[in-house]
Amino acid sequence: MIQRKLMLLGEIGVGKTSTVRRLVFDKFETNYKATVGTDIYTVDVEDVAGGEPFRFIVWDTDGNFGESIFRSVYVRQAHAALVIGDLTRMKSLEAMVGLAEGFADAMPGRFFTCVLNKADMLEEDQPRELPKRLATLGLPTIETSAKTGQNVKATFAEAAATIVRRGL
Repeated sequence: MIQRKLMLLGEIGVGKTSTVRRLVFDKFETNYKATVGTDIYTVDVEDVAGGEPFRFIVWDTDGNFGESIFRSVYVRQAHAALVIGDLTRMKSLEAMVGLAEGFADAMPGRFFTCVLNKADMLEEDQPRELPKRLATLGLPTIETSAKTGQNVKATFAEAAATIVRRGL
């Protein structure tokens, strides 16, 4: 079995825990409890190219770390990161861009994507207000909703497939 470490990065309240709990338990809980330090989950990803079973060891980090997380042991040996922002809070999206840049600098060549969470809170045809740096830097993005499950499985599956394809 292939096992790889994946970091969940982002500010407090963007939905890091809700995202991984949606994938692992197929649940969304309305009782919000902030992560203190780091919670670790295992996630098996099905149908990864090559057919070998694939498991993520997901490190769900405390949003208080900010960019200082790149100087901690948490990021060591990470193969990938989902950098999560809240589509309803521009400040969290700006922080997401900074964290994505930090991960790319700290872990060159490793998979990451910017996860635009809480898509369910916006109308489908509503224009998205995103930080200009997101487009300028050409960072990869995907819209998700931990509440409805929109694109949650696809996000983890894409990360696993990319890791296998790159031989990381």
